[in-house]
Amino acid sequence: MEHAANRAPSGAQWTIAANGHEAVIVEVGGGLRAYRHDGVHYVDGYEADELCPGAAGQVLAPWPNRIRDGAYTFGERSLQLDLSEPARHNAIHGLVNWVSWELVEQSADAVTVGYDLPPTPGYPWPLRLLTRWSVGPAGLRVEHETTNLGGEPCPFGYSMHPYLRLPGVAVDELTLRVPGRTRVLLDVRLLPIGVTPVAGTEYDYTEPRAIGDAVLDVAFGDIVRDDDGTSAVTLAAPDGSAAVHVWADREFGWWQVFTGDTLTGERHRRSVAVEPMTCPADAFRSGRDVIVLAPGQSWRGAWGIRPGV
Repeated sequence: MEHAANRAPSGAQWTIAANGHEAVIVEVGGGLRAYRHDGVHYVDGYEADELCPGAAGQVLAPWPNRIRDGAYTFGERSLQLDLSEPARHNAIHGLVNWVSWELVEQSADAVTVGYDLPPTPGYPWPLRLLTRWSVGPAGLRVEHETTNLGGEPCPFGYSMHPYLRLPGVAVDELTLRVPGRTRVLLDVRLLPIGVTPVAGTEYDYTEPRAIGDAVLDVAFGDIVRDDDGTSAVTLAAPDGSAAVHVWADREFGWWQVFTGDTLTGERHRRSVAVEPMTCPADAFRSGRDVIVLAPGQSWRGAWGIRPGV
């Protein structure tokens, strides 16, 4: 039996590998600790003996981002979540990022982990969450499934929080492309107060351009999709010699981009969080793009990371 003193803060570690791609999935939060291709690290993760910093690689469910005052209504109920961001008086990033997920299935190139979320006073609906992580010639692929195990409808939202980097390229030098034609306007508590077009503004990344000294913690919407319904955010070296793409299927209608400015120490502005989201912040209050799961209904969505120019 594993001795508690030797246990990693992120719990059990599951490594998958194929075609030069390798990823490490962790028990605590069921998230992504590392991803590399041919030895090059494209995810700014964390060490096995380190507590997950800055929500790196975490699963954000049953809501992403923030809920104002942790208070919302659904149906006839008025509900109150714990304030997990007390400094701003918000509930942030859901309920599953610090819980222990269990191993469901494992092979050399794929691992499936799951977690059964019990009802709580702030979110009184039971959910079953499954994530299948796999690697192959196209990079890292992540498939999510969430099922409402309860007897009544429930509100739901989903996101992931990977930080991306290119070795030897500072954040300021990275070229960024985000296929979003609008952005969410925020107040001082980083909560939405409106949506505005990006065209002609400093937030227009629909064509690739350098991040420079821009400070970004922005949700982009009105996504331009490819013919297959997917969309992608790209970070590239200024000379075009290297790039990494984060793609998501049509279930994800928002992209959050965060340049890490509020992180401390060596992680400050070292990498860029690129987060596919099904809904923007405060969606349980605004209703914007909230998924309502009927009893027994499942939601499925997929995203991934693809290195290469």
